[in-house]
Amino acid sequence: MNERPTSNIYTVTEITGRIKKLLEVRFVRVGVVGELSNLRRPSSGHIYFTIKDTGNQLSAVLFRDDARRIRFELQDGLEVTAWGRISVYRPRGNYQLIVNRLEPRGVGALQLALEQLKIKLSLEGLFDASHKKPLPRYPSRIGVITSPTGAALRDILQVINRRFGSLRVIVNPVPVQGEGAAAELARAVEEFNQWKNVEVIIIGRGGGSLEDLWAFNEEEVVRSIFASRIPVISAVGHEIDWTLSDLVADLRAPTPSAAAELVVAEKSKLLDDVRRLQRRLDRIMEHMINLFRERVERAFRSASLHDPRRVLRQSQQQLDELNARLDRIIRHRLRLERQNINALQWRLKSLSPLSVLSRGYGFTRRLSDGRIITSSTMLKPGELVETRLKKGSFISVVREITRK
Repeated sequence: MNERPTSNIYTVTEITGRIKKLLEVRFVRVGVVGELSNLRRPSSGHIYFTIKDTGNQLSAVLFRDDARRIRFELQDGLEVTAWGRISVYRPRGNYQLIVNRLEPRGVGALQLALEQLKIKLSLEGLFDASHKKPLPRYPSRIGVITSPTGAALRDILQVINRRFGSLRVIVNPVPVQGEGAAAELARAVEEFNQWKNVEVIIIGRGGGSLEDLWAFNEEEVVRSIFASRIPVISAVGHEIDWTLSDLVADLRAPTPSAAAELVVAEKSKLLDDVRRLQRRLDRIMEHMINLFRERVERAFRSASLHDPRRVLRQSQQQLDELNARLDRIIRHRLRLERQNINALQWRLKSLSPLSVLSRGYGFTRRLSDGRIITSSTMLKPGELVETRLKKGSFISVVREITRK
């Protein structure tokens, strides 16, 4: 029997290790196109899934730190390009793709994330017109949430100073893009609501790309605007595209300057309105004075004013008429009451036991206890009874009792 050469004999660990090393050296950075399926999200925060095409499939894993950077929602059936490296999971000897970046096919990752979040929040009713709050007509304190160094703040202050320079503007400075910007924007909205020191809030920044404006699409910013009890104007400086902050805000302005113009009335226009109202009030007062003057003049021309005795005689005549009318009412009321009394007396008389006795009837009572006798069974021989008639009564002794 020939012995097999030992140079090609390996343990499972050795052969798995060699395959792992070969794959990791050969496939250090690859992009794989396919459809997501079998998505699993355990409590560890890692995401496990399969990338497949018409004929084959490849196991893949997206570890927690890389998964946090994915902005769109992973779903079974979504076609993606997965970037990463090929490795071997040694306990099972399976090769898999270690993913560090995912991009949806046919549409950008940010655009897909935006559409997914827009649908989600829309179904919750955050964009409904019924939730929009009216802006104050003449606010005296305006809150601004934006970058302290950006052009947006300068534009807002210039417009307010030009239209109504005496207004108070409170700036809550925040970063408007980059890591942590969304949390700062949401915090600023919540702080204004806690402080209650402004009547309207302008939140915004200058224009930029979708990536630059992304903080205004973050869910925490949108929810903070929706929850605000103070009216919010979204003033993100872009004319064409709308952010989710624009959709949820009580009013959307195309630029920060336009937001300032919407919330601040022009001082000269207000003064014109005041002057116009003053002139109108003057005309109304003049008209009222003329009316009262005419009434006074008519009163002076009245004959009764020059002859008070005539007024006195008329009053006396009215008093006599009222007395006569009152006398008639009292007499009529007395006749009615007298008729009612007579009717009641007749009813009482007809119901009285004496009227029954007058027709030949009587009643008998037992002398021992005074009870009225209504049946022979109530009596015993030898008992004394009194019989009452219309006139007088008589006493009898019971000698015999019959049951019929």
